Order: sequence, then structure tokens, then C-alpha cells
Amino acid sequence: MNASEEGEAYYYSLNYSYEDYPTLCEKGDVRSFAGIFLPVVYTACLVVGVAGNLAVVAVYAYHKHLKTMMDTFLTHLAVADLLLLFTLPFWAANAVRGWELGGTLCKTVSACYTVNFTCCMLLLACISLDRYLASVRARGHAQGLPCLERMFSRKHCGKVCLVVWVTALTLGIPDLAFSTVRWVGDRNACLAVSPPYMAREVKGCLEMAEVLLGFVLPLGIMGFSYWKVVLVLRGLPVESRARKWKALRVLLTVVGVFVFTQLPYNAVKIYRAMDSMYNLVTHCETSKALDQAAQITESLALTHCCLNPILYAFVGTSFRQHMMKMGKKLGERRRRRRQTTEDQAMDMSFHSHSASQETNTFSI
Repeated sequence: MNASEEGEAYYYSLNYSYEDYPTLCEKGDVRSFAGIFLPVVYTACLVVGVAGNLAVVAVYAYHKHLKTMMDTFLTHLAVADLLLLFTLPFWAANAVRGWELGGTLCKTVSACYTVNFTCCMLLLACISLDRYLASVRARGHAQGLPCLERMFSRKHCGKVCLVVWVTALTLGIPDLAFSTVRWVGDRNACLAVSPPYMAREVKGCLEMAEVLLGFVLPLGIMGFSYWKVVLVLRGLPVESRARKWKALRVLLTVVGVFVFTQLPYNAVKIYRAMDSMYNLVTHCETSKALDQAAQITESLALTHCCLNPILYAFVGTSFRQHMMKMGKKLGERRRRRRQTTEDQAMDMSFHSHSASQETNTFSI
């Protein structure tokens, strides 16, 4: 799945095996916990996340064009969220019954999970930069940012999204290369097994690169961008104070939710990367606790896929307007279709009644 899962303890681990420990550490209780906890969380994320992200995709697909960079980023974010969510049934089945779908699908699902998880985080960074540039353009202070101005324009929007996807695909290559099906405990499991010639330091560096690009970089960009937006909002006139504080609350919510959902998971990933390089975990109980922490924090991180449509799409005024227009047009079409059906039914009833009268007259 990804580097946060470990050996028999977390049986679809990327980088761990029994050889990492001098003695065998039996972790059947960890597997039992995962078999109950993960399917429940994954099912909830799948239902809520698919509904919200499909609504975003449907609204933008209905309008057939994306007017702004924000529209483009939100569409790509919704697609990445959906692709990530569609891998969850496989991991839920893996937690309950083991992996029974073969090695090819194991590699594909593992890589898809990592690619789309990373892509979501990078797109959130792009959205924050776009909001920052929009705020400084509105105040007329964008002259000092020529590079960002050229990069984040409608002309180069596709290139920015391409760079994001290529970066995420690059981080998914280790999962595609190393994921395999192994017998763990009493069942098969889809996990990433590093080749014996790969040094432990290299495995740790791969995990650290995923943390840097999937969390530290987006968090730094979001912090910088939204701090600049706050400075711009402070310069608004007094009569705009209500709108200013509403915008500030939205920004604080966005950053707070990101930190709350992603920080614990990435802290565990960093500790695992350090353990991969320096053998920090030497006791079985510590390893078990770390495994369960990885399960819980990763599930918490996945809830961001459900919250993205609310935080970035439904809160936006333009998106709500698009959604209301789509709903109004769909309602009008439905009323017209119902009216046409009723008219046709009345015509059929009238003709049937007329035919009946003619028949009666003929009989008489």
C-alpha cells in the first residue's frame, strides 16, 4: 500500500520483513484489529468521498469548460480523490481476507494509491498559491511575482497540472516495482518487498522523499500563501470587515484540517523511515503499537478526501452558483419532460375517448 505499513504487523507493508528483526514478533492481534477497524473506516470514506467528489466532477463536466485555474485544480483534485478512494475496497478486502487478486493488480493498486495520495497534496498546494495570487492581483501588488504570475495563468495551467501528475507518478514507481504478494501469517498479503541489494538507507530515503513532497512542501506552500492572503485581508477597508473575517475563518479551517489530518500520519512515516535506517524499534510491543498508530493515522489522513469538496468547492461562491444553475436547469428539464408526458397522456386519453364514441355510434 505505502511505506507506513510494516511486515507481518501491518501486512501490506512496503519496506519491512521478518529479516528486519532478530526474533519473530507475532502480531495476530494487530491483524485482527486491522480486519475490523480498516473496513469500517474505508467504507465510510468511500461513500462520503465518492458522493462529494462526483458532485464536483459533475458540476464542472456539465458546464463543459473550466473558466479559472481554481476550476481546473478542483477538477483534478476531485479526480485524484476518486481514484484514491476507488482503491480502498481492495485494501479493505486485504485487511479482512488477505490478497486474492494476483500480483499484477497488487502492483497497480499500490502504485495508484501512492500516486493519487501524493497528487492530492500537491494540488492543495497549487490551490493555495492560486488563492494567494488572486488576492494580490485584486490589490494590484502582483508586479513582484513575475515567475508565479506566468506559471499560474490559464495559458500554463495544463503544464502545472502535468508537472503535479508526473511528480506523483514518479513517487509511485517504487510501489509499482516492489509490490508483490507474499504469504504472511495465515494468508496472502499485498506488500512492497525491497530487493536484498537495496540498502536500508535507500529505503528510508524513499520514505522521506514521499513525506517531503507529500506533506512538508504542501504545508510550507500553504502556510506561506495563506499568511500572505491574511496580510492582504488586513489591508481591506473597515466596511469589508465582515467579509474579511469570513475569509479568514475559511483559511484557518483549511490549514487546520490539513494539519490535523496529515501531521500524525506523516510523523509516523518519518519515525518509520528513521527506524528503517537506524533500527530504532527493537521491542515487539513497541512495533505493535507503531503498527496500530500507522493504521489509525493513515485512516485519519484519508478522511481529507471526503473533506476536500466541502473545504475547496462547496465553500466557494462561484462553485455554488454553478451548482445552483445546474440544479435549476435540470429541474426545468424534468418539468418539461413531465409536462410533455402529461400532454401525451391527455392526447391519448382524448383520442381513445373519441374512438370509443365513434364505435358506440356505429354499433347503435
